[in-house]
Amino acid sequence: MGIYLNPDNTLYMEAVNSEIYVDKTGLIGEVNKRLRTSEKYLAVSRPRRIGKSMALNMLCAYYSRGCDSRALFHGYESENEESFEMHLNKYNVIQLNKKKKKHSCSMEKIK
Repeated sequence: MGIYLNPDNTLYMEAVNSEIYVDKTGLIGEVNKRLRTSEKYLAVSRPRRIGKSMALNMLCAYYSRGCDSRALFHGYESENEESFEMHLNKYNVIQLNKKKKKHSCSMEKIK
């Protein structure tokens, strides 16, 4: 059992600290563009064993109010996005693990 509401950034930090990490933070800018539009519902799909869980852990680390991820994203592509500061750690995030190594992530901004 883990933290479901506002998870911390531990899972993404493990990926970033790995020797084989590849920067995919450009996805954050693409998601930010779609917030508050009719295109806000996204499916993160990739071939088997090609980083879906890592991508969802990255999005949870970026949006979750349960942690401060500013330093974790320092030096990566997402930091240069115009909307980076606007959405960083500003949302309540629910992360569900339906089966081992399968994740789902949802967020809601509190006004």
